Amino acid sequence: MYLTFRFVSLLCSSLLLLTHASPIETPNEASHSLFPRAPATFKHPGVLINKAQLEFIKAKVAAKAQPWYDAYNALLADSLASPTRSPTPFETVACGSSSMNPGDGCHEEREDALAAYANALAWYISGTRSYAAKAISYMNAWARKIKDHTASNAPLQSGWSAASWARAAEIIRYSNAGWSYSDITAFEKMLRNIYLPKIIGGSPNNGNWELGKYTMIPSLLMHTAATKPFADVAFFDAVMMEAAQGISVFLNDGSSYDKAMKRFFDRAPAFVYLTSDGSCPKAAPINGFTNCSQIENFWKQYSFPENGIAQETCRDFHHTGLGISSMSHVAETSKIQGTDLWTTDVGTRIRYALGFHSKFELGTPIPSWLCGGSVDLKYGKSDFAITEVGYNALSNRLGIAMTNTGNLTQQNRPGQSSRTPLLTSLGTDAVRVDSRKQQVVRWMGDFDSCEQ
Repeated sequence: MYLTFRFVSLLCSSLLLLTHASPIETPNEASHSLFPRAPATFKHPGVLINKAQLEFIKAKVAAKAQPWYDAYNALLADSLASPTRSPTPFETVACGSSSMNPGDGCHEEREDALAAYANALAWYISGTRSYAAKAISYMNAWARKIKDHTASNAPLQSGWSAASWARAAEIIRYSNAGWSYSDITAFEKMLRNIYLPKIIGGSPNNGNWELGKYTMIPSLLMHTAATKPFADVAFFDAVMMEAAQGISVFLNDGSSYDKAMKRFFDRAPAFVYLTSDGSCPKAAPINGFTNCSQIENFWKQYSFPENGIAQETCRDFHHTGLGISSMSHVAETSKIQGTDLWTTDVGTRIRYALGFHSKFELGTPIPSWLCGGSVDLKYGKSDFAITEVGYNALSNRLGIAMTNTGNLTQQNRPGQSSRTPLLTSLGTDAVRVDSRKQQVVRWMGDFDSCEQ
């Protein structure tokens, strides 16, 4: 389920064929120096969106400026922002593969976290206290109830939910919304003791798990690092590191922030390929790969002639997009906290990943060298807000020409399509049935990309 109001962030060549036995470089061996440290004092609100961006959106809505005004109304019309909707907390959330077998509380937790974020955004933009009270009710209900996440998808489930909880909590806590000290303390305890331990260590699975977003994948224990199918190893880390970063900001926990960011820098270069990496992509340290042949088999891609190919490109563009989006979220939060990653290797990888996948979504024929000449184009059809944060930062703010990404971004905004992007910040196969309404909230939460 994609539970995050992207309304916040809209603010906004060829290589020789691989030498199959050649050694590969891991991010730790690379000469990058991207190890941002937590700020001496955290900025709040400071998870994905800051006060200036919130005020920017608020002013645009007040002026009935498009596309913010239509996106905001779509947000208010969504069931997650309904005043009659109530939280459904679970003591133990048990999520197996695809959030099924078991699937106890998985959907409910993700929906409630998104609902908290939806109401937090509605409160800040409208000033209507009933929205603040409703957001608080979701956070308090879960803080008083939940004790654990269990089953194979526990880390992923924790990441999905916590990413939204942290965004909602940041807005409510730092906007005079009436959240009591005792309730804030209980919520902090929940994030620190229930969520953070599940996600801070990352995952050997799909980069989109650690880098951010939802996916439902078979148990991590079914395969060794060398044989694990590519569909089991990229999307996991994404959402986990995005969530860990957000929690760390809310808790003012510099140690956890540094740990999350170190993990992010180990993983991000192994998720998106640049031709400067060499004849094949880098390997995440946790995977244990030692040569290009292993990387090729893992990615299901056997040549790398262009920038921007991602670890899950040959799986489908849907999960690829979710990982790219989470990389963008981490970069944006990092910028708010004082370290601008958009001008570093991270921003370069996001730029090329967005452009590479966007051109195929817009109709460029699939070349025979890419995934055997066949790809699953779900990037632009189901995850409308994926491009917003990166496009805003790289094109609007830094002035980088990103024609394909810009065209796809514009095409998928409210009013440009019959599919209104509401809540797509966190995505998973298990909740794909909810994608339309979730896309609205996500787009609202990421819709600051017109900020210069």
